[in-house]
Amino acid sequence: MASERQSSLPGLTQFEQRFGSQLRLHLTLVVALFVLSLPIIFALLMSTQPAFRIVQTSLVGVGADGLSNYVEALTVHNFDTYLINSFVMALAIGIGKVGISLLAAMALVYYSLPFKRLILLLILFTLALPVPVRIVPMYELMVAGNDWQLVFDTSFYRLAFDPKFVNTRPGLILPYMASATSILLLRQHFKSISDSLVEQAKLDGVGPIRFLLSVVVPMSKSMIAGLFAIAFIWGWNQYLWPLLIINDQRTKGVIQPGLAQLSPQAGKPLWGVIMAGAVMTLVVPLVLMIILRNPMLKTISMQQK
Repeated sequence: MASERQSSLPGLTQFEQRFGSQLRLHLTLVVALFVLSLPIIFALLMSTQPAFRIVQTSLVGVGADGLSNYVEALTVHNFDTYLINSFVMALAIGIGKVGISLLAAMALVYYSLPFKRLILLLILFTLALPVPVRIVPMYELMVAGNDWQLVFDTSFYRLAFDPKFVNTRPGLILPYMASATSILLLRQHFKSISDSLVEQAKLDGVGPIRFLLSVVVPMSKSMIAGLFAIAFIWGWNQYLWPLLIINDQRTKGVIQPGLAQLSPQAGKPLWGVIMAGAVMTLVVPLVLMIILRNPMLKTISMQQK
């Protein structure tokens, strides 16, 4: 009896140690999460406060303005248009990057292309050029597009092409439709797909589009979802290029330049409205990150490797 009691004590002690270590770990994570959430909590509180209360030190609880700052940001400062334009831009960039990257990675992995290594090196080379370096050439290309004329005459039809990119959604979206990082990540993922599936598809006479939709995409859902989420959030947070290419910010502007336009003016800081706009700016990416958190984490971990 005594031996059975003594043998059970070490097990109980081990359980207590494990429980204590897990408790300390979870408490540490809760405290860290609370500290990281403090800026968002203060932004939420400030977005409901009148301007004179925000500069005071007694900022506790929900303010007297409630949702009036949000209504003012949406109606007076045109935030509803900014949100719609940003959503359309980010969605188009996300879909375009994933679609083009899928086709490019599939061509690099499954098809024999002339100068394939040179193409891959050129794609890698684009990663060495930061975005600010590419801003001026891209803008010159968009401005030059207003003067392009391509007229092709035959006895059957006439094609006139006069693209206009400045102050348009295509000019806002098209320069960011391709991504070297997405191509390289999908290429590495495709190379991990079993060769037997590829050979079986060739023996069955599966065409390129059917092979992409029936084999490649179903086996890459997690990677595609992660890349789409990252591209969407990246497009949503764009500031410099929309500010440069869009002249009519009132009707065609996006959320980040629109938020910058709420800066204090003429000695009358609209801090409550600014915080309301900042909170609305956070909502869409935050919801997307919560929904696609697992694919995003997998994609980021693969990118770091």
